[in-house]
This record gives sequence, C-alpha cells and structure tokens, in this order.
Amino acid sequence: MFDNLLPPLNEHNLPYPDTIHPIVVHFVIAMVLFAFFCDVLGYCSRNSKLYEVSWWNMFVATVSIFIAIIFGQIEAGLAIAYDAVEPVLNLHTIIGWSLSGIIAALTGWRYVIRSKNPETLPMSYLGMGAILTGIVFFQVYLGDKLVWVYGLHTTEIVQAAKEGLL
Repeated sequence: MFDNLLPPLNEHNLPYPDTIHPIVVHFVIAMVLFAFFCDVLGYCSRNSKLYEVSWWNMFVATVSIFIAIIFGQIEAGLAIAYDAVEPVLNLHTIIGWSLSGIIAALTGWRYVIRSKNPETLPMSYLGMGAILTGIVFFQVYLGDKLVWVYGLHTTEIVQAAKEGLL
C-alpha cells in the first residue's frame, strides 16, 4: 500500500547513496576523544582554556550523537542482519543508546562544573572521561566488526542476501 511512497533501495540496501551513520558517528567519536584529551592536558598544564575547548566539544558531541543514532537505527533496520551478525548489531545498538545518555549526563555535569568554576576540573570527572573513552573504543570495535567482518551494507553482502546465499 505504501510501497510507492518509499524511495527504492540501492545496491547498499539504502534509500540514499551510502551509509550516513559512520560519517556522523566518527564526528562524535573525534569530539569525545578530543574533549578528554583537552581535559587531561588542561589538568596537567593547569591551562583552563583547554577546559573551554573540551566543554564545546562535549556539547556538540551530545547533539551529534542523537543524529548518529537516528541514522544508525535507520541503517540497522535496512541492514540484512543474518544470524551471525545479530548479536553484534544488537550489542552495538544498546551501547549506542547508552552512550547517548552517558554523554548527555557528562555534558550536563560538565555544565554545572563550568558554571561554578571554569578554572578547575575535579578528578572524578576525569575518571568518568576515562571510562567514557573506554566505552567509545569498545563501541568503535563493534562498529568496525559490523562493517569489516560482517559486511553490513556492502554490495557483496546485499547481493548475496538477495540471491539467498546467507
């Protein structure tokens, strides 16, 4: 009934030329990691201007992660998720949603810290930044596995699925 309202899917099984999720999510990854780097460098060098750089990186990462999740959900829904890929895709999805909450919470906490005294940063915040960095690295590992091991949205996997080989 609604088939003619949806755009046709291409060789990547997407309604647009290529995946958008990785583009947006790499932006988020870079901003979160750079924010942590600036926090550590600012803490060690006692240069509070780096805290301001970190704050803005976290703020933009917080907005951007929700855009990444929207495209991630669309692309995961259109992916041909054969049996072997489903556990990794599900874990990647759960961690992605969790990261959106963690990043938003840390950004909110950072806003409170910045409002009270922009010249200092508590060690507990740096500790949470280190934990966040570890979660981000694990999430990157899962995302890489989805593309480079399981081939989601690659033309070869899409073609094999259409031919019933998966």
